Amino acid sequence: MHDIRAVRADPAAFDAALARRGLAAVSAELLDLDSARRAAQTTAQEAQARRNALAREIGQGKKAGADTAALEAEATELRARMEGLDAEAKAAEAAQTRILEALPNILDADVPEGRDESSNVVLHQHGNVPNLPFAPKQHFELGEALGGMDFATAVKLAGSRFTVLRGPLARLERAIGQWMLNLHVDEHGYTETVVPLLVNDATMYGTGQLPKFADDLFRTTDDRWLIPTAEVPLTNTVRDEIMGEAALPLRMAALSPCFRSEAGSAGRDTRGMIRQHQFSKVEMVSITAPDASAEEHERMTRCAERVLTELGLVWRRILLCAGDTGFGATKTYDLEVWLPGQGAWREISSCSNCRDFQARRMNARMKPKEGKGNLFLHTLNGSGVAVGRALIAVMETHQQADGSIAVPEVLRPYMGGAEVIPAG
Repeated sequence: MHDIRAVRADPAAFDAALARRGLAAVSAELLDLDSARRAAQTTAQEAQARRNALAREIGQGKKAGADTAALEAEATELRARMEGLDAEAKAAEAAQTRILEALPNILDADVPEGRDESSNVVLHQHGNVPNLPFAPKQHFELGEALGGMDFATAVKLAGSRFTVLRGPLARLERAIGQWMLNLHVDEHGYTETVVPLLVNDATMYGTGQLPKFADDLFRTTDDRWLIPTAEVPLTNTVRDEIMGEAALPLRMAALSPCFRSEAGSAGRDTRGMIRQHQFSKVEMVSITAPDASAEEHERMTRCAERVLTELGLVWRRILLCAGDTGFGATKTYDLEVWLPGQGAWREISSCSNCRDFQARRMNARMKPKEGKGNLFLHTLNGSGVAVGRALIAVMETHQQADGSIAVPEVLRPYMGGAEVIPAG
């Protein structure tokens, strides 16, 4: 959410910032509504002052035995007038809020220009794309041959974009999630957190999923929402709170199922586990003071990168351009992993700094050690990483010519010491 005072201060700059995302100017409409709201409130305050004066005159007149009918009629008229002015102010404010809550975050100055992913910038790469001495298979080919990846049964049970995992592959997925969570908790300083998978409207609104992205979500019949990522409940733990600066940064991590409708994804990644309605993910969330979020963004991204390095994957860091940066983010790094079976780079993690955009929606603030007043917190979120995509990357990267899968060393303690998942 944006501060209307920032629009008032420099409407041209606000419109220019939105134009970087390909959006039309809205400052004139916002300021017209703001002026209407403020004018109605000012007139209502003047009417209230007159009513207060009338109340005194009426009281004095009645004590003196004077006829106060005209004064009382004026007071009644003012009351009706004030009710109308209050309705006008609320209507203008509601219209202003509807516009503001649908606008994306303002981008950082160093976010590159561009309309889509073709303008994203590769910052660095870890490892070299392998040249395997055999024709690599995609994960679903490997998984079906191993008898551990069953899409037909998943369709029978739930429909498309679901997967049934069995045996060593099911254990491998569990191993990846547990190992990643332990890494972030034990070595990166995140607090392990178990969160509700069903949340209310206010929680979805706080991180920006509502109202704009309702079609991307699953809603229950009792008006709750299945979380699309643990970012939503983790970040909202500070909603309507005032944090002391000494308690910051607050770092939380959760391993949870995630649920997405994948609206608009018809025909994309229909085979395999790349794009699912249900998947597991380790999510990292940081809550910081305003002057610490940029540094925390770099730290969080390095935490996700370490996961990929320890798994023996080839990966690269991408700085997203203006047209590809998400709604709530001011700056985003994507981590892409090389999938030999697909012969392509695929996103496996996204780490974003939202600055105070979500905090304003949540009314989440901090009390600084020095100075008066409270400041809005800064919030960050990052995949640490998506478990299903990590499983895909491990399978395709560490596949052997006979269809077996070498188990990365860090996962072997979680796999009963197994060094390889043998071919079927």
